[in-house]
Amino acid sequence: MKNISLVLNGILLLAVGVLYYLHFSSPQSESTSTSGVAAGELKMAFINSDSVLKHYDYFEVIRGKLESKGAKFDQDLRVRAQSLQKDIAAYQQNANNLTVNQAKAVEEDLGKKQQNLQLYQQSLSQELSSDEAQMNTELYSKVTAYLKKYGSDKGIQVVFKYDPSSDLLYGGDALNITDDVIKGLNEAYKTELAQPKKDSTAVPKK
Repeated sequence: MKNISLVLNGILLLAVGVLYYLHFSSPQSESTSTSGVAAGELKMAFINSDSVLKHYDYFEVIRGKLESKGAKFDQDLRVRAQSLQKDIAAYQQNANNLTVNQAKAVEEDLGKKQQNLQLYQQSLSQELSSDEAQMNTELYSKVTAYLKKYGSDKGIQVVFKYDPSSDLLYGGDALNITDDVIKGLNEAYKTELAQPKKDSTAVPKK
């Protein structure tokens, strides 16, 4: 099913992981920003977003779930489309044996089935798009939340995304925190998985 595709690789909502937006526009001093961080003390870093996606366990899990769901939708649509094709073929073979009214009724029925199939396909596509958007939102939230904590611990004010589409053309190895971030994200994900899930059906004690 070509109309339902999982465009995952090109949709990375890591964007620019800016922990604090520093605007150097103070007319009083060129060496001090409006946030109180001296220009010489500004500490920046970058992450390779492709590597983060490739090695972040959480992303692999949710991407697998979305792809599996898309494959099930694809198979379901194939079965329905094949069934409709068989009905059309049967009508074409028996058309000469039908009266005008019978043929008209069959054609109307086939038309409704085709329309319903198209509507069903659209609904599945919308559902996958919604799931993908939610996945990207959760991914963005997890990564930026970790970067905020990481930046606070390491004294980093700004973290950039580095990939072929980014504006960052070069960054020294000393500024590359990709491996640390991947390790930290996976450790946080393992901790999250180990935590007991809350039972939403439980009745609170009075």
